[in-house]
Amino acid sequence: MSLALSVDRSSPVPLYFQLSQQLEAAIEHGTLTPGSLLGNEIELAARLGLSRPTVRQAIQSLVDKGLLVRRRGVGTQVVHSQVKRPLELSSLYDDLEAAGQRPATKVLVNTVVAASAEVAAALGVPEGGDVHRVERLRLAHGEPMAYLCNFLPPGLLDLDTAQLEATGLYRLMRSAGITLHSARQSIGARAASAAEAERLAEPEGAPLLTMQRTTFDDTGRAVEYGTHTYRPTRYSFEFQLLVRP
Repeated sequence: MSLALSVDRSSPVPLYFQLSQQLEAAIEHGTLTPGSLLGNEIELAARLGLSRPTVRQAIQSLVDKGLLVRRRGVGTQVVHSQVKRPLELSSLYDDLEAAGQRPATKVLVNTVVAASAEVAAALGVPEGGDVHRVERLRLAHGEPMAYLCNFLPPGLLDLDTAQLEATGLYRLMRSAGITLHSARQSIGARAASAAEAERLAEPEGAPLLTMQRTTFDDTGRAVEYGTHTYRPTRYSFEFQLLVRP
């Protein structure tokens, strides 16, 4: 590992935290790519003039975050960086690309179904009427990150499976001349069912992030209703909170 690491002993910030923050930044910025190996704790401690327990604590904090893994006979290895998604009207595909995560998509379902009461209310279409249902598994660096289930009103755009696997849904909408304007969104959490756990490579009962979103175009028409689940070890939402004047 050839990283420019340093610690400031005059800082009130704990030394282990200074080191872990630098390593985390290197992972998030792609300097340390998935599969990269860190030097062993003894070498890293000697290089920085730190005690071995301090280095071990820094590394363990990143293991706990799911960014590093200790492999017997291999050493400490970078797994991936967590995608921190800002709460704005953007697609997961675009956010993953911006984070250097090499997104990929598997289309599980691409069909027309009868709108349930929930979907009909979200999209403003008659209950039992036709809507397009798309289910996708979104991957990053070859690992599942999110399961996406989207409903679209009929006739909105041509949803070709090959295109859905090559790019993001919002990009397809924009290329079809649809101007996305706003969305209503809720975020929650729940335990993974057996099917969800299998899809996302998590244990059954593991916590999952959930999101429901209804997206509107610039005419006020609902163009998409989505229910998504995410692996929290790989994904988080970021909020900016302002004091109301």
